[in-house]
Amino acid sequence: MTSLRGHRITVEPGTEHVRVVRDGQVLAESRRPLVLRETGCPVRYYLPPEDVRTELLTPSGSRTHCPFKGDASYWSRPGAADLVWAYLDPKDEVAAIKDHFCFYDTEIVTGSADG
Repeated sequence: MTSLRGHRITVEPGTEHVRVVRDGQVLAESRRPLVLRETGCPVRYYLPPEDVRTELLTPSGSRTHCPFKGDASYWSRPGAADLVWAYLDPKDEVAAIKDHFCFYDTEIVTGSADG
């Protein structure tokens, strides 16, 4: 956890089953997301690279800087610029999210076919 002047970030392992679908195609699916909660922001799910179909993503030239997390790099899909981002060298306080992918549109899958 990091806290700076009332700003707080926590990162913890999640058990949610999350999926990212774009234009009918599954881009990512994970049962082991990292859950990042940050003051003033929606809950974000950071997915391990093994659970993301990176071959369907194209690196973009976009970069952003967060004073709490570091510099983010972005990837796109046709018709969906900067759809996903990752922190390749995050700040120490959120080191767990290194190389994990975060999508704007992540759905929580409820129910289970396997029991």
